[in-house]
Amino acid sequence: MENIILIFVCLLLGVFLQRVKDFPVNSHKALNQFVIYISLPALALYYIPKIELSSKLLFPMAVAWIGFLFSFVFFWSLGKAFGWSKKLVGCLILVGGLGNTSFVGFPVIEALYGREGLETAIVLDQTGSFLVLTTFGIIVASMYSRDTPKASLILRKVVLFPPFIAFIIGGTLNVFQIDFIETMQTVFQKLGGTVTPIALIAVGLQLKIERESKHWNFLALGLFFKLILTPAFFYILYILIFGQTGKIIEVSIMEAAMAPMITASILASSHGLKPKLSSMMIGFGIPLSFLTLAFWYWILQTF
Repeated sequence: MENIILIFVCLLLGVFLQRVKDFPVNSHKALNQFVIYISLPALALYYIPKIELSSKLLFPMAVAWIGFLFSFVFFWSLGKAFGWSKKLVGCLILVGGLGNTSFVGFPVIEALYGREGLETAIVLDQTGSFLVLTTFGIIVASMYSRDTPKASLILRKVVLFPPFIAFIIGGTLNVFQIDFIETMQTVFQKLGGTVTPIALIAVGLQLKIERESKHWNFLALGLFFKLILTPAFFYILYILIFGQTGKIIEVSIMEAAMAPMITASILASSHGLKPKLSSMMIGFGIPLSFLTLAFWYWILQTF
């Protein structure tokens, strides 16, 4: 419950700080870079060495990968058909294709499915959402932020992306079943804990409600895709087609139904991919997701 309250408090603080004259105008850019260079790598170094993988976790692991591919095909097709700008398509792919599987997902899943459900959610987040963000996420951000992206430049961005470097280090330690000393684990845990407040304040600093904004239709489309179409896709794929049931499958579908990922919005914003729209996706998507999550939980328990 504390995590949910923290989300709304930080968003409101960001909105409030827009009105503080002494607060730097472009401070959200510095906060975005702090998340990318400090908070996310620390999170990876804390969690990834501890992950225990098994074949039964393939379904939750696949949620982020398949979901991002689904988002790419969906928004790329619409962008091609309607002549949308590259920056708009890139923004919708990123923010619509990655879910808030940790900061919103962890407390919701633990409340609904207990410790066992939380363990599944952590695997889904770190081997799915986080890894997609640090690989395909940075590739899409690079491709859609410039007119003629070079493959060498995109590869360089991926390899030098701080969270990806941390993932490689954490993954190597996981393979050899080694972890950092307890003191360093505590340091990484506390630094990683800054992701939610700093990222959400940065989002709040950019969140402006403009009635005449041209983004409202795209906001509605993006949230409909993320909160309704994506979980419906996995419900059909996992339950109706593959015939899978059980707590792991339910957690996978609930995580697919989460609001857009905060750090995906940060990545889109830092690459100039419609920062206002990406912030609106978070600001409106998180509150709305609590209603749609209740709907999907009812579906999973009833049918």
